[in-house]
Amino acid sequence: MGGHIKAVHREHCKNEEKGSVCRFGLERAKKVLKYHESFPEYAATPLADLKNLAAYLGISSLRVKDESYRFGLNAFKVLGGSYCVGSYIAGKLKIDIDEMSFGKLVGDEVRKKLGELTFVTATDGNHGRGIAWIADKFGHRSVVYMPKGSAKERLDNIRALGAKACITDMNYDEAVRFANKQAEENGWVFVQDTAWEGYEKIPGRIMEGYTTMAYEAHMQLKGEKPTHIFLQAGVGAMAGAVAGFFADLYKGNDKPIITVVEPDKADCNFRTAKADDGMIHTVTGDMNTIMAGLACGEPCVIGWNDAGVKT
Repeated sequence: MGGHIKAVHREHCKNEEKGSVCRFGLERAKKVLKYHESFPEYAATPLADLKNLAAYLGISSLRVKDESYRFGLNAFKVLGGSYCVGSYIAGKLKIDIDEMSFGKLVGDEVRKKLGELTFVTATDGNHGRGIAWIADKFGHRSVVYMPKGSAKERLDNIRALGAKACITDMNYDEAVRFANKQAEENGWVFVQDTAWEGYEKIPGRIMEGYTTMAYEAHMQLKGEKPTHIFLQAGVGAMAGAVAGFFADLYKGNDKPIITVVEPDKADCNFRTAKADDGMIHTVTGDMNTIMAGLACGEPCVIGWNDAGVKT
């Protein structure tokens, strides 16, 4: 069965205003990790050492960050969801997120001050499950819209956490716009890792949440510097955050080669990188792919244009 790979090389942005990675760097990641460590379910996920595969490939080592252990939800997405929801609640309480913990965010006292909030999002599964989980933990409501073709098992997992959820007849990006519209009409809080002009604060917090995974991997490497890092992309929020962490950590020629991989039928990040014209390039239609969680047609603009945006 034949196949092909499309690739484009994109240099790190030299414009500090557009290419600052400090927001996702080591110092920020330490504070984000402290927040996640306050959760009773927290444990660093393994960095599996695939020695036999490395030997077969003729490379010195191959490590894989195994997120199937994350918070009992089997996916890294909950890192971003839990951090952005915590940040939003902290903001409503006029408290810095760096001063907040799981213990301070749960319970009746916060509910009395803020009332019951409703968080709404669109998802192929894992992001929505993370939002439903954290909303339930903090005693709030969640509404989740899923694109057509989403697995019923994922829908059931989200509903099991108390969310009002359904599979729509829209593709992922259409479901995102629909969720945003519902938030505006109903006074809900829209929590999405896709960012666009005017909607950047919450997606940025989600990306910061993902740095816990990168920081864990860095500590687990115990001083060994990776030469190559492979990241998957849907909208590119996780890829942008993790790439930002390691670009901040390693300077000059010490920076590893970072490769971002996405489905051929949902190659919005590839198209944007290839065009290299300062514009975001999208993919429309069904985007049929077995990589359902990555079937996204619009890149997260923070990953491309505003890594250092202040929120």
